[in-house]
Amino acid sequence: MNQLDMMSINAIRVLSADAIQKAKSGHPGLPLGCAPMAYELWMNHLSHNPADPDWANRDRFILSGGHGSMLLYSLLHLFGYGGLSKKDIMEFRQLESRTPGHPEYGQTVGVEATTGPLGAGMAMAVGMAMAETHLASVFNKEGYPVIDHYTYALGGDGCLMEGISYEAFSLAGTLKLGKLIILYDSNKISIEGDTDVVFTEDVSKRMESLGFQTLFVKDGNDLEAIGQAIEAAKADISRPSFITVRTQIGYGCPAKQGKASAHGEPLGPENVEALKENLGWPSKEPFYVPEEVYEHFQKATAEKEGPETAWQAMFTAYCQEYPEMEALWEQYHKTGVEKAAKAMLSNENLWKSGDKPEATRNVSGRILNWLQDTLPNLTGGSADLGPSNKTIMSHAGDYSAQNRKGRNLHFGVREMAMAGISNGILLHGGMRAYVATFFVFSDYVKPMARLSALMGLPLTYVFTHDSIGVGEDGPTHEPIEQLAMFRSIPNFHVFRPCDAIETAAAWYTALTSKDVPTAIVLSRQNLPLVEGTCQDALKGGYILNDCEGTPELILIATGSEVDLALKAKTQLAKEGRRVRVVSLPCMEIFEKQTSEYKESVLPKSVRKRVAIEALSGFGWSRYTGLDGASVTMDSFGASAPSEKLFEHFGFTVNHVVEVAKSL
Repeated sequence: MNQLDMMSINAIRVLSADAIQKAKSGHPGLPLGCAPMAYELWMNHLSHNPADPDWANRDRFILSGGHGSMLLYSLLHLFGYGGLSKKDIMEFRQLESRTPGHPEYGQTVGVEATTGPLGAGMAMAVGMAMAETHLASVFNKEGYPVIDHYTYALGGDGCLMEGISYEAFSLAGTLKLGKLIILYDSNKISIEGDTDVVFTEDVSKRMESLGFQTLFVKDGNDLEAIGQAIEAAKADISRPSFITVRTQIGYGCPAKQGKASAHGEPLGPENVEALKENLGWPSKEPFYVPEEVYEHFQKATAEKEGPETAWQAMFTAYCQEYPEMEALWEQYHKTGVEKAAKAMLSNENLWKSGDKPEATRNVSGRILNWLQDTLPNLTGGSADLGPSNKTIMSHAGDYSAQNRKGRNLHFGVREMAMAGISNGILLHGGMRAYVATFFVFSDYVKPMARLSALMGLPLTYVFTHDSIGVGEDGPTHEPIEQLAMFRSIPNFHVFRPCDAIETAAAWYTALTSKDVPTAIVLSRQNLPLVEGTCQDALKGGYILNDCEGTPELILIATGSEVDLALKAKTQLAKEGRRVRVVSLPCMEIFEKQTSEYKESVLPKSVRKRVAIEALSGFGWSRYTGLDGASVTMDSFGASAPSEKLFEHFGFTVNHVVEVAKSL
């Protein structure tokens, strides 16, 4: 290692230590230990262009151990990404800073993914690698490798202990994702101390059993060995690669090196000074970086423009020779969703209520199969429940190691990885994605759905078997609190349609969303035809059936309970009651409407309101108020035919009428 390389690596270490010390918060251990491997990767192997961070064919890098964010911020600063200044580094972990405590997608130029929960970055890396192979199969022509890049993820023992990484890597090995390279920061330390207390497995053998090429670097400061391992990984594109790099957490800090105390707390002023002295750093001034180091990175940054310049020239020639592929590229990356949305809105067949009772999952399946041709970059699948979720595209082919063009994704029984991987597919760019499972299993999905919302990714979640209508499978398979859980997520749309028209509205909402994920919650059982549904469902809530004059009572329902509300209104109307029925398939979209519109649907003067939904009543009070009531679930379900369960738990006309009269 030459002197300039050493100074550059130590610049990453010192910037990280100083920023964490100034913030009095952070995780110095990973940046100090991983600086050499990160430097070697970014300087000599990663194909990226800081002048154009969104270059379509760049290599992707995810810091899955997001607590070590200062490692990434230091690299982005030194390479000149997005003008990330020294002032930004000095504002680490401060309000509205460009250097928050964990890497946040969309907040800092060059950050490819939000990596807070450990292991999530590994799943997203798998998704990016899958997207690369699919897009390459669609666009590459002989002599024109339009999509041809690698995906790297760096993480440590915590990422490898989390179950999501095992799920994702199991699928990655099965799919033979040869351009996926994992760098394992193996320092044998976690927050509670030596990992021998909880983590003694041979990780390399596990990864080998999953189908990975496994490589080992015994000294995390040996740039030559790290570089050789990365090149060996790149050379084997028949399987993903896993590089174990033996490091020391907190390297360079005499009092902290190799100790758990280096993980999650500032080093302390005296230890920062000792670190600089031990590294031979030329100044004790905070945030000092020698000019020759900046010049070294600036020269590298200029050289990094070369590969993209060559790619742009190739892409221009490609478009000239294959104008139809240029048009397809535009459809995948810019115009496709808008065109599909217009086509969907104008297709009258998609906005008909049908002529017989039907499960909304079946309706959703028909819409999805219409979309497969209208939106050619739509991809997705289910956690081994495709036939039940109705989420198989009939002639889109199955994505596999043998068929990269397939658009039906088979995730196996891996719900959390499914969602994390699909976040990665969207982050890669050029694709739209959906995932599916039974609604009760959304508990496994939720952490990655939260990241979808946090990153503003328009991932579509299809959840079927949406209530006690599941029936005989019993309470383990009957969702109760899940709808309230998803409604509680900021920046998330939850759509529970009552019929074909509202299901179309749900899909249109998901399709046109640019920065909000959507959950479409669908019934297993056939639902009766509902008179009055219309495209007003796109507003999230609307008057489905009204009365003469001002209503004295409003019944509000979603999904399978909308028909129940209509029947209860009929009985109440016979008794001279003025009743309005409101269908509220998506609270979040309804709340985005004007105050005038919301008042026209749910006037404040009408205080007698009943919410009807065969799930938890948590959250309905915002619409029922102090004077209202709800016919909802306040217990788990049971095992019986669905019609018996609805009766048993009070979802009957007589009970709704009784509750309404009690107000």
